[in-house]
Amino acid sequence: MASPSSLFSEEQCHCSICLDVFTNPVSIPCGHNFCMCCIGGYWKSSAMYQCPMCKKTFYKRPDISINTVLREIAEQFRGMRGSAPEERVEPLSEDTAEPRLEDPSPGQPPPPPGDRVPCDVCTGEQLQAVRSCLVCLTSYCDEHIKTHNARFTKHKLIAPVRNLEDRMCKKHERLLELFCRSDQTCVCVLCIETDHRAHYTVPAERAWTEKKTQLKKTEADVQQMIQDRQRKVEEIRQCVELSRSSTQGEIDDSMQVFSALVRSIEMRQAKLTEELEEKQREAERRAEGLIKELEQELTELQRRSTELEQLSRTEDHLHFLQTFPSLCTPPHTRDWSDATVHTDACVGTVRRAVSQLEETLREEMDKLVEMELKRMQKYAVGVTLDALTANPWLQVSESGKQVRHAGTWQDLPDGPERFDTVVIVLGREAFDSGRHYWEVQVGEKDDWYVGVAKASVNRKGRIAVSTAHGYWALAMKKGHYKVSSGPPLLLTLHPRPRQVGVYLDYEEGQVSFYDVKARSHIHTFTDAFTEKLQPFFYLYCCDKASDSITISPFPETPPTKQC
Repeated sequence: MASPSSLFSEEQCHCSICLDVFTNPVSIPCGHNFCMCCIGGYWKSSAMYQCPMCKKTFYKRPDISINTVLREIAEQFRGMRGSAPEERVEPLSEDTAEPRLEDPSPGQPPPPPGDRVPCDVCTGEQLQAVRSCLVCLTSYCDEHIKTHNARFTKHKLIAPVRNLEDRMCKKHERLLELFCRSDQTCVCVLCIETDHRAHYTVPAERAWTEKKTQLKKTEADVQQMIQDRQRKVEEIRQCVELSRSSTQGEIDDSMQVFSALVRSIEMRQAKLTEELEEKQREAERRAEGLIKELEQELTELQRRSTELEQLSRTEDHLHFLQTFPSLCTPPHTRDWSDATVHTDACVGTVRRAVSQLEETLREEMDKLVEMELKRMQKYAVGVTLDALTANPWLQVSESGKQVRHAGTWQDLPDGPERFDTVVIVLGREAFDSGRHYWEVQVGEKDDWYVGVAKASVNRKGRIAVSTAHGYWALAMKKGHYKVSSGPPLLLTLHPRPRQVGVYLDYEEGQVSFYDVKARSHIHTFTDAFTEKLQPFFYLYCCDKASDSITISPFPETPPTKQC
């Protein structure tokens, strides 16, 4: 009959809790065996009834009984150990022993108190685990790991971790020691015979080594991204500081402008008040002169009336006849029918004063426009025309800076980008953020549009140029200026602009037009932009076929940072 040592190894007769030969071994429903006192003490120290090996949880304490066969085998092993001198179990040599998976970070400090892993073997107060065994799926404290290492030299140990059951295959209950490169997941030895049969699998340690190399590159990329974002944060902070300084400058300038306007208004008001009061005084002087003259005539007339009354009562016929001719002659008086004092002594005075304020305000506006243009030119971009979008009646220069009406239809490929009916060409640049400025020389032409258009505008057939169809433009049509609002807004511009500045502020939703030569503002659209915008140009056939629209060049300057 075969001896127990030929059928079982001594390791198979050891309890995974006390790491000694079984004493009264019992079997629990999941099939694992433990000493009766060990499993009883383990369940007393735990909040649930769980297997220390496979971590299977039972809803109530399982009924257990002694495994008599395993007890007899264990007693035979214990008897064999007592009859023979105890030998120290030496670890296998490197050429026969299975390699041991040590802690990948031996110099790493112990985990913080909140992350400490308790020993699964301690039955009383659970000490902190120092290693976890991937074979036993158990974590051991400093005392229990010594016993474990002395008896199980082939087991793989790692730094203590929780949830060791996560390292087991849920389907086959085997250790996840392989890595499937096809599905990028860890598998066990039985998985490669079933679900991953035709997949490319490698040992988990080899995949770990390869992934660590890849991880270093990822870490370097992440560090570079961190540095880029730190620089961007610093750049944004600098932009905020510059913006704060610029805003403070704007506040100071506005205070100066409005203070000057207030002073001008106060001066005009004081002058107007003085002028109105002087007119009132003059009216009063004139009225006093009229009253004085009237009173003098009244005195003379009253005296004549008295004399006439006395003459009428006299009985001296000789005196009456001698005096009558002089008294019956009307006294010399003024015709007072048109004499009057106007109650509105200051008609038009206030209007003239406000008109003078309007001139002052216009002068201040011109100064502000001058400042705006200088600031906008910091956002100048090199706009070029996209010949692939040009209508066949239009001819784009090689430099992409000029478009002219060719006067004849050109045989060009009709791609989806090209306008096939309306004489339009777009710029190559597409803007979906930031501020941008460019200038267009329109000269003496009398049929053109300039502005911006959505990149998605319709390019085939008849087209209505309006904001409703994705165009924000200034137009000159047969001597009249208008903007592409709905309905179109007519403008009166004097003098006629020869060079138009176009300014786009995407975030603020503004498209503004300026007369560059006159340094004056023409019109500003306000809208909410949701897609890319491109420079837009329209040029109809003029009297001269050589008439063209030219994009003004700007000195090569570094682009302004958009904060």
